[in-house]
Amino acid sequence: MTPALAAGLQVVFVLAVLAVAYVPVGDYMARVYESRRHLRVESVLYRLCRINPHTEQTWYGYAGSVLGFSAASVLFLYALQRIQGVLPLSGDLSGVSPAVAFNTAVSFVTNTNWQSYAPETTMSNLTQPVGLAVQNFVSAAVGMAVAVALIRGFVRVSRGGEIGNFWVDLTRGSLRILLPFSFVIALILLSQGVIQSFHPGFASTGLDGNSVTNALAPVASQEAIKELGTNGGGILAANSAHPFENPTPVSNIVEILAILLIPVALTRTFGTMVGDPHDRASKVSGHRQGLTLLAVMGILWGSLLAVTLAAESGRRGVAATAAGAMMEGKEVRFGIPGTALFAVSTTGTSTGAVNSAHDSLSPLGGGAVLLNMLLGEIAPGGVGTGLYGILVLALIAVFVGGLLVGRTPEYLGKKLRQREITLAALSVLVMPALVLIGTGITVILSSTTGYQGNSGDPGSPGSIHGFSEVLYAFASASNNNGSAFGGLTVTSDWFQTALGLCMLFGRFLPIIFVLALAGSLASQKKTAAGAGTLPTAGPMFTGLLTGTVVLVAALTFFPALALGPIAEALQ
Repeated sequence: MTPALAAGLQVVFVLAVLAVAYVPVGDYMARVYESRRHLRVESVLYRLCRINPHTEQTWYGYAGSVLGFSAASVLFLYALQRIQGVLPLSGDLSGVSPAVAFNTAVSFVTNTNWQSYAPETTMSNLTQPVGLAVQNFVSAAVGMAVAVALIRGFVRVSRGGEIGNFWVDLTRGSLRILLPFSFVIALILLSQGVIQSFHPGFASTGLDGNSVTNALAPVASQEAIKELGTNGGGILAANSAHPFENPTPVSNIVEILAILLIPVALTRTFGTMVGDPHDRASKVSGHRQGLTLLAVMGILWGSLLAVTLAAESGRRGVAATAAGAMMEGKEVRFGIPGTALFAVSTTGTSTGAVNSAHDSLSPLGGGAVLLNMLLGEIAPGGVGTGLYGILVLALIAVFVGGLLVGRTPEYLGKKLRQREITLAALSVLVMPALVLIGTGITVILSSTTGYQGNSGDPGSPGSIHGFSEVLYAFASASNNNGSAFGGLTVTSDWFQTALGLCMLFGRFLPIIFVLALAGSLASQKKTAAGAGTLPTAGPMFTGLLTGTVVLVAALTFFPALALGPIAEALQ
């Protein structure tokens, strides 16, 4: 079977499964967030935590709850890592150093899962499930909650601008969506050979005759939510390239589907929630809105997948063989098709899991997955973050389109005034500012070359790829992705602190702006569409929104990409 045919069959299978799951999963999530009933276990949690689930919050209260919960999560996870040496299941591991503990706590709470450590020799079998896996659930639920709050901003008409109750949204997202879905995925992964053990490890004899210690861990349970919640942090250092985490081509496809499932289905959730269920025309219109967003995501995802496949399947126009250079850094179990599909899916979402060494991708292939993050991770984006990210860009597209043709800037019946456009612009500008400022400062530091696996004289291939490694690191941290070009060592205090701050600001500043936007929209009355209203569903708006996304990234990051991946590819 040729690589092209293998890639085509895998892509068709993934798309077919997502198409089948799109409506039921999307509608189920809409019912979860719109339901007025509380499960018994949820009611118990509300009483224990002294939460009134019937109260609504303005965007100030909602944002304060998000920030307060996240701050408490960072403190708890930091403390757990520092004292893990005296806790059960430590496996003779000592407490984690302050810098690594800070970076890791911030990383997992922000849904980044950037790992500057080797999990097997750093995190105990208590810290992994109680600390890191729990954050895999709740950080994903936070992203979904913010997305739903923004949807309510379009739907509701409230003088006070109430957008829901964060604690209810957090609980429902965790218990009704992420927990049952991840349980099913974990069972499927177990059937494929993914391990689940609290034993610290076992010894074996390697091919060279030397004794090797093999780490064990509760992998299957964490692997499922790692992918489903677009988290990405591996319980083992090799991540999804490790045979204990991803043993077969079937498990590889299952993990790709888990990565894409919720971000894709959330566009259906959006369409269902913005349409009036009692009005057929409104219901159909809402679903068309969701499909328009999905079409933009699909165009971007498919285009970058095609570029990555082409780049990794051949070099300088000559097809690569199975033993050729393009297989360096790839798992032979999955080959080029499985590698490219996983890489584009994981960088198009905020997952960051890897089944290959992204540092080993060709210059064009590495540039494609880097660009995937720099687009803002909306193709299809992380759990919740992808939806609210593309909705913010949709508002900008409506505003720009309205200026071009002289039509009223409205979206779903809500006027886009100065306040709304300002908040949308601020949300979009956070990530580029963090990436470019962080990269610029880092590359001028004299100590940086000592941490680069690729360095050399200015203009040399090594120095160009070294720049790409730094750019990739800050793009990954600022977009809460978590993947990396492995040639860069990020254990210094500078990298731990700088990347940690990028993760914090890259996560919570956009959330604050998005929630403020939701509150502003919710306080407005709805305006009926007129002859001057720009249509926001269908092929025309799909093209406008796609062009807006590409143009924003091209204008912002082209100089940086020209100094890195583009220059390297031309050499």
